[in-house]
Amino acid sequence: MKESMLDVLLYLFENYYMDEEAEQRPDRQSLQRELLEAGFDAREIEKSFAWLDGLSQYRHTGLPALETAQAIRVYAPREHARLDVDARGFLMFLEQIGILDPATRELVLDRVMALDTGEVDLEQLKWIVLMVLFNQPGQEAAYAWMEDLVFDAPSGHLH
Repeated sequence: MKESMLDVLLYLFENYYMDEEAEQRPDRQSLQRELLEAGFDAREIEKSFAWLDGLSQYRHTGLPALETAQAIRVYAPREHARLDVDARGFLMFLEQIGILDPATRELVLDRVMALDTGEVDLEQLKWIVLMVLFNQPGQEAAYAWMEDLVFDAPSGHLH
């Protein structure tokens, strides 16, 4: 089975983090064993844990406040290569409706760039945003909105 790092992250998120009733989460060793048994590659598992570690470093320190007085985010060439116009437009849409603030948007971009993958499509980006919001204290309302967008959105474009 050829699964990517993002597949491992989605598996973990869907099976362990979204379950609000789970009182105890398995330790890293147990998760690693389960992921190996599920057919994921050991290297992809390790990269996924490193990605989650990178995400969790902001959980306790918080995100820096960004002054934005009508600022426009200019994407670097590497970011353009990773996110197509639909994905970049979706990030702007999330900011405009208040799901993301500039600091959280930057964390999403950081996590997108930390993936060991080529281009990230819109559906994958939605999941990354969901994982980032889930991990950030005080983002419960934004997470709920994003969860609705991911699970209840009709097929097609949001305008």
